[in-house]
Amino acid sequence: MIAVLRSSWSLLLGIMLLMVGNGLQGTLLGIRGGIEGFSTFSMSIVMAAYFLGFLGGSRMAPELIRRVGHIRVFAALGSFISAILILYPVFTDPIAWSILRVGIGFCFSAVYVTAESWLNNAATNENRGKALSLYLMVQMVGIISAQALLAFGDPSGFVLFVIPSVLVSISFAPILLSVNPTPAFETTKPMTLRQLYRISPLGCVGIFLLGGVFAAQFGMSAVYGTEAGLTVKQISIFVSSVYVGALIMQYPIGWLSDRMDRRLLICAIALLGGVAGIIGLFFDANFKVLLVVAFLVGGVSNPLYSLLLAYTNDFLQREDMAAASGGLLFINGIGAVTGPITVGWIMSKMGPEGFWLFIAGLMLALSGYAAYRMTRRKTRPGQDRGVYVGVSPSASAVTLEAAQEWASEVADEEQSAGHSS
Repeated sequence: MIAVLRSSWSLLLGIMLLMVGNGLQGTLLGIRGGIEGFSTFSMSIVMAAYFLGFLGGSRMAPELIRRVGHIRVFAALGSFISAILILYPVFTDPIAWSILRVGIGFCFSAVYVTAESWLNNAATNENRGKALSLYLMVQMVGIISAQALLAFGDPSGFVLFVIPSVLVSISFAPILLSVNPTPAFETTKPMTLRQLYRISPLGCVGIFLLGGVFAAQFGMSAVYGTEAGLTVKQISIFVSSVYVGALIMQYPIGWLSDRMDRRLLICAIALLGGVAGIIGLFFDANFKVLLVVAFLVGGVSNPLYSLLLAYTNDFLQREDMAAASGGLLFINGIGAVTGPITVGWIMSKMGPEGFWLFIAGLMLALSGYAAYRMTRRKTRPGQDRGVYVGVSPSASAVTLEAAQEWASEVADEEQSAGHSS
């Protein structure tokens, strides 16, 4: 781990600053929208716009990079991100914000592809797993740190929009000044969704449902906090609890994933997330209870994404993994686009409690579908399963393919070691 950090610290630092900027803008817009008097449904459109742009960027970024190269794409789109961040308080209108969010989602998607390409190129087969773990930790730490910055300004002012703009601009320096030669960039044509569903119905349905849950957490948590009457400090702590849970729960869930029927684990922890959502629905007036609920929901939903990827990989041939990653990202993106709009509509009808109703409903649906799939297919023997690799739901196809490749290599090595012994 130290060796990976020593060789890639500049890349990881730049990525962390990017995540700080991205994490802060999402929470800040949720609070500022309430100050400006935007309706809950209007804010849900604003939040969904980011994921629409992100989905478009994930499809178009590879072609951009092939045409003009990593460095130009990174520098150009990073500059757009900085500009958009300081335009939000200038154009305080839901339609303008929605357009800007589409743009910033597109830019962040392409920037992640570029940065992750460099990080993956800097890693070796021996340390790729550690590099992926560090990358996930850096992402979570960046988002958690972003919430603390809310204490350094007034959400109704201009300063808090300048801070993420500056941080994103600074993030370019450690990445662009220290990268290795530009890596080769190749993408695989995605597997059709029909093929992917036939291979793993649970993987496809689960990834779609989790796209909605993740988008609700990332996009609508601050909107919920504002509607529920939380203070700015309480909202920052509440949002942080989601990602602290995600960071802490990755290892124990990953450990269990490699030692038991993954469908049973998916069923159990999705059920835990659903129960936590129900508790939030009925006890949202107690802030301490809200923090525990946020910790649990974040602690199961983010690792569930990696768990579903690992489960899907169990039924894929190695040569199909890269193609499958594109399809899984698209499914997750569709869920992420529809998630904020749906939860916003529910909240507009029944109040802030609709946030928890939405999350509980998706989690319980995932748990029930996992239980159903256990009756339709036998579990894979332990020796035929790949290993669990922690991956953020916001990761690009580059990281997803690297994680799948590394998991497959580790599984092959463990199987060979078992045969030799």
